Amino acid sequence: MFSRNHRSRVTVARGSALEMEFKRGRFRLSLFSDPPEDTELQRKLDHEIRMREGACKLLAACSQREQALEATKSLLVCNSRILNYMGELQRRKEAQVLGKTGRRPSDSGPPAERSPCRGRVCISDLRIPLMWKDTEYFKNKGDLHRWAVFLLLQLGEHIQDTEMILVDRTLTDISFQNNVLFSEAGPDFELRLELYGACMEEEGALAGAPKRLATKLSSSLGRSSGRRVRASLESAGGSGSSPILLPTPAVGGPRYHLLAHTTLTLAAVQDGFRTHDLTFASHEENPAWLPLYGSVCCRLVAQPLCMTQPTASGTLRVQQAGERLDWARVHGVLKGTNLFCYRHPEDADTGEEPLFTVAINKETRVRAGELDQAAGRPFTLSISNQYGEDEVTHTLQTESRGALQSWMEALWQLFFDMSQWKQCCDEIMKIETPAPRKPPQVLTKQGSLYHEMVLSEATAPGGPGEGLLLQDNAISAEIRALLSSYYSDR
Repeated sequence: MFSRNHRSRVTVARGSALEMEFKRGRFRLSLFSDPPEDTELQRKLDHEIRMREGACKLLAACSQREQALEATKSLLVCNSRILNYMGELQRRKEAQVLGKTGRRPSDSGPPAERSPCRGRVCISDLRIPLMWKDTEYFKNKGDLHRWAVFLLLQLGEHIQDTEMILVDRTLTDISFQNNVLFSEAGPDFELRLELYGACMEEEGALAGAPKRLATKLSSSLGRSSGRRVRASLESAGGSGSSPILLPTPAVGGPRYHLLAHTTLTLAAVQDGFRTHDLTFASHEENPAWLPLYGSVCCRLVAQPLCMTQPTASGTLRVQQAGERLDWARVHGVLKGTNLFCYRHPEDADTGEEPLFTVAINKETRVRAGELDQAAGRPFTLSISNQYGEDEVTHTLQTESRGALQSWMEALWQLFFDMSQWKQCCDEIMKIETPAPRKPPQVLTKQGSLYHEMVLSEATAPGGPGEGLLLQDNAISAEIRALLSSYYSDR
């Protein structure tokens, strides 16, 4: 038998060794409860599962090719997020069990290692050049093929996508206007870019099969017999039912193929436009093959939190370089690569100019002063910077030993963050806030999916199928709500 604790969602076998440990008080069920971050991840997983169901309904109700492509894209993104969330949740559960059952709470483990601060990573100005044949681009020969492409971007457990773009031989490159922002990233991040594409002629070839079949039959059976067969085929197709001699196709929608991918790391971060190599995942025989040049151009920037948020603040007495007797009482704020010294604490919030600024960079040296109680200034530290052949030193005095330790810890943490984030700490890189995602223009222009469906006389108002019409209205409203919820969460 099993007993389940509904509060912590833990299943424990009765009479097992683990239950005996619970009774002896060596373990608590609360140790096995879901932490807040796992609960939030489970909420995201449930949300994506609901969005996947909505995408399936949307795909089944699509009447236009562009709508089916958008619905299939939404379904692919939802499936990718679901798999990613499930894998991350499983890894967290395993780490939680190993970490909490591997040693008893009374055991003292090694001290925690210093970890770098988190940061934001933004990629923008995405362009993928194309390499058409001379006969296709310059001489405009051959069949005009069209592709629907989009990018899937993954950083850790977070997955985002770009808008879908229609591509043909009149374009020299694929340009995505999205600014994709990841707000939770470490210096060891790996940003994976995947380019997906669907050839729109695949679906068009299947759609034109009945007419081609009718043409062949009418020409091979003779003029009179062929005309009758052709008329029966066209009438069957125009009435909304499946053409004769052809099976009813299942609702599957278009199919996207992975065309190319690449992975970007901290080494690719630069406040400028750079080119990166792509790895092809398809060949020319693939129906969705697109003539890619083999590279992607983008602007990849990062903002560590230590560069944008204050890491320490408090009252200080500062002795500037060259002044042996004068000590200025200031309110110090350590932010980025500077220690800003204000006259009053509220000046830091109102945007007032600081009295002076002490630079903190990778070459700065910090030393704690001697704890000489008799000198009257026991808790001091010095910050030295080299400017050419001159060394400039500022001496800081704190109000207590605890304040001195807090400032020293903040400075050492800043040095560690700069060593991990490297070029991202040289200066603050500008990140533009991405605009809210909007529904695709093809959907906004044409209104709801219901208004684009062709209704037969049976489902018209007053007809025998008026009940089906009301049911379709309810389905259409549900689809519109799901679509609006999908893009508002992006």
